Amino acid sequence: MESLQGYTILFLVWLVSTMLVRAMLTKSRTMIRLPPSPFAFPVIGHLHLLGPIPHQSFQKISNTYGPLIYLSLGSIPSVVVSSPELAKLFLKTKETWFSNRPQLSVVDHISYPLADFTFAPYGPYWKFMKKLCMTQLLGGQTLNKLLPVRSEEIKRFLKLMSKRAESKEPIEIGKELTKLTNNIITGMIMRQRCSGNDDDDHSESEKIKELVKERNQLVGKFNLSDFFWFCKNWDFQGFEARGKGFHEKFDSMMEKIIQEREEARNVEKGRNDIVKDLLDILLDIAKDEDHKSHIKLGRDNIKAIILDIFVAGTGTAAITIEWALSELINHPNIMKKARKEIDSIVGKTRLVEESDIVDLPYIQAITKETLRLHPAGPLILRESTEDCTINGYYIPKKTRVYINSWAIGRDSKYWENPLEFNPKRFLSEDGSGNINHMDVRGQSFNLLPFGSGRRGCPGASLALLIIQTSIACMIQCFEWKGFNGKVDLEEGPGLTLARAHPLICFPVSRFIL
Repeated sequence: MESLQGYTILFLVWLVSTMLVRAMLTKSRTMIRLPPSPFAFPVIGHLHLLGPIPHQSFQKISNTYGPLIYLSLGSIPSVVVSSPELAKLFLKTKETWFSNRPQLSVVDHISYPLADFTFAPYGPYWKFMKKLCMTQLLGGQTLNKLLPVRSEEIKRFLKLMSKRAESKEPIEIGKELTKLTNNIITGMIMRQRCSGNDDDDHSESEKIKELVKERNQLVGKFNLSDFFWFCKNWDFQGFEARGKGFHEKFDSMMEKIIQEREEARNVEKGRNDIVKDLLDILLDIAKDEDHKSHIKLGRDNIKAIILDIFVAGTGTAAITIEWALSELINHPNIMKKARKEIDSIVGKTRLVEESDIVDLPYIQAITKETLRLHPAGPLILRESTEDCTINGYYIPKKTRVYINSWAIGRDSKYWENPLEFNPKRFLSEDGSGNINHMDVRGQSFNLLPFGSGRRGCPGASLALLIIQTSIACMIQCFEWKGFNGKVDLEEGPGLTLARAHPLICFPVSRFIL
């Protein structure tokens, strides 16, 4: 009993001390003019205002307090940005102050802290890795060489849909699209397929798929260690242990894959008929003693890059295609117009190819409208590297910055009828039918599905190739019917913009594969 009383006294002393410190900090903040902020509770700050879908919660607060707000998320100072003008300030004009990402505690355990690219501090290593991605791994020349991988996987997917159409089976399309994108990415990285229809469920690529899923769950969950300084060294939720377990499994598996590839490369040396995948390119760079950069790729760097590409390139593309199909089922007139465009440009005797997309402005517009309403990453996350001032407001060093691209894409100040799915808004007004200038790669700050600036997504071009070609082929080959007619558009919880409920639909064949 005495021990319990002692703990109670210590807790009360800590609570009172915390409240006093917060009161002092609040007083000092009024003197330095932080952005507008709602009432905060001791210790938890504004965490009580956040629901299971953070971007929606942020929008509600911004509707009351404005497009730049200050929040204390536990012990983490944070600002939320909800207008294109301010987004441009943070992501372009003053970008040097906001080029870092916050370090999430679980990332240190699941990834390779000194080799990771996604969360690496802005500096020489990050610049080297970004250049490597943009010029060699995900550049136009490499994407062109690996086009057959993407084309073959889309054909396999369409043949599976055709079989389901013949049997009139309902399809949970999100699962099938995830298999499609997983197969594309594993094929481009290491010439393997994830299990889809007839593959071995115990293949290395299948294991990677399951590990990536586990990784996303760990990163996407609320972690006490990231929001309360006094929890920093405690693993209350078991994330540290799970993260270390994930890392051991992934590292062991990737080591096996790399060793097998190195043995195969020795056997294949001198052959010119083998198209190099991304793993080959990375191994070539690691082996190149004359590489211009002073940074040399090691095993951990290669593993970290592969993990980053898997994470960024699989689920997000599948989610976007699923949202596009959801909207098209709800808007059959738009589906009909898109199909008419495809039939007139491509015809009815061959499948749509990636090279056709440039001549299909309405398909491009559908993709843009989907990304406006349903960006797979609705929040762009940055961190300030120094004390600075934005629009007259003080932003302390180490402040977490959330750019709410989801809210920006739905703001009535910048979009006419913003909740309406209307691809025509992205077509030129002269009646020519050409796609207008608004870019989805981060140059137009009204539309930020891939972020912007230095830390914009280096895989945007690949993602657009997969998304647009898949959407066009699905429209060309099938009529799509919802399981219960109208499709609900409810969003699910988490940091990515997944649907709350699976999209169940029936394909009806119209193109003989």
